[in-house]
Amino acid sequence: MLKSFIEIPPESDFSIQNLPYGIFSTKENPSPRVGTRLGDFVVDLAFLDEQKLFDGHYSFFADASLNRFMSAGRETWRRIRQRLTDLLSAGGDTVWEEAMRVLALIPVDDVQMHLPVDIGDYTDFYASREHATNVGIMFRGKENALMPNWLHLPVGYHGRASSVVLSGADVIRPRGQVKPKDAPLEFTVSRQLDFELEMGFFIGTGNDLGEPISIENAHEHIFGMVLLNDWSARDIQAWEYQPLGPFLAKNFATSISPWVVTMDALEPFRVQGPQQDPAPLPYLGTGSTSGIDITLEVTLQSATMDEAQTISRSNMKHLYWSLEQMLAHHTVTGCNMRTGDLCGTGTISGPTEDSYGSMLELTWRGEKPIQLPNGETRKFLQDDDTITMKGYCQGDGYRVGFGEVTGKILPALSDDGR
Repeated sequence: MLKSFIEIPPESDFSIQNLPYGIFSTKENPSPRVGTRLGDFVVDLAFLDEQKLFDGHYSFFADASLNRFMSAGRETWRRIRQRLTDLLSAGGDTVWEEAMRVLALIPVDDVQMHLPVDIGDYTDFYASREHATNVGIMFRGKENALMPNWLHLPVGYHGRASSVVLSGADVIRPRGQVKPKDAPLEFTVSRQLDFELEMGFFIGTGNDLGEPISIENAHEHIFGMVLLNDWSARDIQAWEYQPLGPFLAKNFATSISPWVVTMDALEPFRVQGPQQDPAPLPYLGTGSTSGIDITLEVTLQSATMDEAQTISRSNMKHLYWSLEQMLAHHTVTGCNMRTGDLCGTGTISGPTEDSYGSMLELTWRGEKPIQLPNGETRKFLQDDDTITMKGYCQGDGYRVGFGEVTGKILPALSDDGR
């Protein structure tokens, strides 16, 4: 098994098999730049580039986003990944001296992380059959759980790139129009604030306007993935979503994890996805999909709890629609994707009640409140609740993980905006 020259515990998300990319800064050098994560250290790639440790000069490692690196294409991504593996592995390239390693490896506690990508557009899909079925049963009954189009195409909507925030950012409870049952319409604070357990994927190289990305080539355009929490105000959503889908209910915050795990790092964890029946139209493939075995976990911690409680365990392999199908469908009209565009998978729910990926499902629209260890209960999220999502792929003696994405709910602003 490949090992690093530094000791990395087998339960660490950041093995040498991972080597994700992110943007960081330090007090000593406040300029945001590109790094990779190795165990409990951040490796300064701008410094390695300055020291001529790559096979060329890559000025994009000094950038404040991954965009230029991502736009370089898959051949460059793979060449740099292989070079980093050579430099960081035990018994690997000895061209760099111990003193240089000390300067390049920065303890993770000494860095400030930033949004990894300058996100141009954000699209969120609805790719979990279990989630779509659960929501459909709640709102339309078992006989009409799935809409007629759902098994034929990856349903999606356009979200707000401007409100995508980094893990750790607080989320202010939104206000909006709410129509309670048997009560008049009101403008008020959302009382049904929810999380959605998702994964996000970033577009590395785009396509020209008018030229779709084929299902066969879609993987060439996807750079990597992050954990994603699509915060949702269910009561606002229930009133506004017809006929065009969610709008204000989801535009106030979307949280992502700071490290982008590459598709090459995830490749060993490809698994057979759900069999698609009926078979999709040819532009979406054969109906035999490829999933990724990513173990996912959600914890909730209230202001009065000493420790967080796990409230959901799921897995990305349950998704009905694959990443490649989502991208092929998105561009089939000729829509042009651009470097840095973000796509969300939609809520990832599994087949069991403890694997549901939202409070809406876990509490079945508030009918079955979650019991917390301190005696509190939850139908939806309350002020000062913290939601944390984690995800990892389990290898033989190592992990390829994403770290975490976390966010705390703050009270709504007062009527005068304060």
